[in-house]
Amino acid sequence: MERAAPKRRNSLFKNMSAKIAAIPMAFTALVVFLGGTIWTVVYSFTNSKLLPRLNFVGFDQYARLWSTPRWLISVENLAIYGVLSLIFSLVIGFTLAVAMDQKIRFENTFRTIFLYPFALSFIVTGLVWQWLLNPDLGVQHIVRSLGFTSFTFDPLYNADIVIYGVLIAGLWQGTGLIMVIMLAGLRGIDEEIWRASRVDGIPTWKTYVFIIIPMLRPVFVTTLVLIGSGIIKVYDLIVAQTGGGPGGASEVPAKYVYDLMFYSQNLGQGFAASSMMLVTVIVIIIPWAYLEFSGKRAR
Repeated sequence: MERAAPKRRNSLFKNMSAKIAAIPMAFTALVVFLGGTIWTVVYSFTNSKLLPRLNFVGFDQYARLWSTPRWLISVENLAIYGVLSLIFSLVIGFTLAVAMDQKIRFENTFRTIFLYPFALSFIVTGLVWQWLLNPDLGVQHIVRSLGFTSFTFDPLYNADIVIYGVLIAGLWQGTGLIMVIMLAGLRGIDEEIWRASRVDGIPTWKTYVFIIIPMLRPVFVTTLVLIGSGIIKVYDLIVAQTGGGPGGASEVPAKYVYDLMFYSQNLGQGFAASSMMLVTVIVIIIPWAYLEFSGKRAR
């Protein structure tokens, strides 16, 4: 027992310079992130308007929030965008990664082309696709000029399908990153596994489904977290592409929060909406943390 105490002290002072260097970041995380989160949740229970004030009204802001049609539309849009973005990003990204993993010619060129959109900001992506989906300038105009005069493709001007037009732009920008992450995972697979599957006569698709994909579980979990965090905070793509229109049909929670806090000057309602977004983030992070760390403990 007497020897254990000096060992603990030695481990405490080990790498002291690195620990001291990490203090500012730890302080920032606690004060700015954690403190700001707690502050937001507390004031979501108040009737703050232009300025925050501690006049508590219980769950009134949340009740008003979930009875607001605009918020309900934004949640529905986020759900549609999120589910489809998750599915298509994984499917397209993994398919492209598999194609790249076949040692094709000009692989570096194709990889750069697919990843390039990710280097652009969402504002630029939104403006580009706003032009491409404009019926008077973009795809519809080009196809009709070729003689197909009945062709119609104007998702950004149709309230029923506008969120799918936004989805196209989001997939165009994000699938390249997913492809690169998946490709890195595939390149980490031992070549002996492929040789063994060929010797046993296992079809390629079965090798991917029953052997490779289960081995890429950590890669898929990380990818899901990245896609999920991007879905929840989608804002600038909406602003650049549709501005929330037509008629509020493409509203999303992040834009709702921004408009309530800076245009309507209703801080209490904005804080309540922000807190609901926080709950969504927690719902994503907790399963990821459980899968990640429980897997490590099992190993």
